[in-house]
Amino acid sequence: MELNSIIRQDYRYGIKKGSKAKPGNYRPVSLTSICYKVIKKIIRDKIVGHLKGNNLILKAQHGFVSNRSCTTNLLEYLEEVTRGIDERRALDVIYLDFAKAFDKVPVARLIKKLESFGVEGEVLRWVKGWLTDKKQRVLVDGAKSSWKEVLSGVPQGSVLGPVLFVIFINDLEDAVTATQIVKMFADDTKVGQDVSEPGGCEELQSTLNKLWKWVIDWGMAFNVEKCHVMHFGRQNSKTNTL
Repeated sequence: MELNSIIRQDYRYGIKKGSKAKPGNYRPVSLTSICYKVIKKIIRDKIVGHLKGNNLILKAQHGFVSNRSCTTNLLEYLEEVTRGIDERRALDVIYLDFAKAFDKVPVARLIKKLESFGVEGEVLRWVKGWLTDKKQRVLVDGAKSSWKEVLSGVPQGSVLGPVLFVIFINDLEDAVTATQIVKMFADDTKVGQDVSEPGGCEELQSTLNKLWKWVIDWGMAFNVEKCHVMHFGRQNSKTNTL
């Protein structure tokens, strides 16, 4: 019997932001036994070792990668922006955020990406079994909803989920190679460009167009309310503060 079929997967719904009365503000958080976590840690380490050994994770990614963190992301980003300001360049930086990123990952497409990364055999079969054929329901004060099939997503709060998400979003690099500043922490992405030179704004817009195409092609979506632009440098026509 498959291990995935005999171990129960429970979830607790936690509110991420906003009103508790709005169902859309809740996110499922995986609750698993210690034994199950140990098994997933073994599989995660196997996948991460393969990725690191073959240099498959893009350098811009700082989320859930060893020796990188939110701090290294911020320090590298500030270094590049400060250098641009010192060189009297005008920089525009776009802050991007994906809507319900972990929950929207299409499982079939994620499996295809794992295969393209060289993940195969028992490891691939276990991951596929863990992500597919899932159902969930909501329990509130003893009242239960009907069971619904889970069609997408990698479980938040799980050991393996963050690594799978980083793999899924890894080829985002193909859309942002033209920009001078690219920093990522999981789905939180910053792309920036020198706009003081001719064509700079056009290059940045071209990158945004490619990013938009990527989210459409891969079944994701931007959280438009959390996407913003910042203008840096005294030579930047949009700001007079730096």
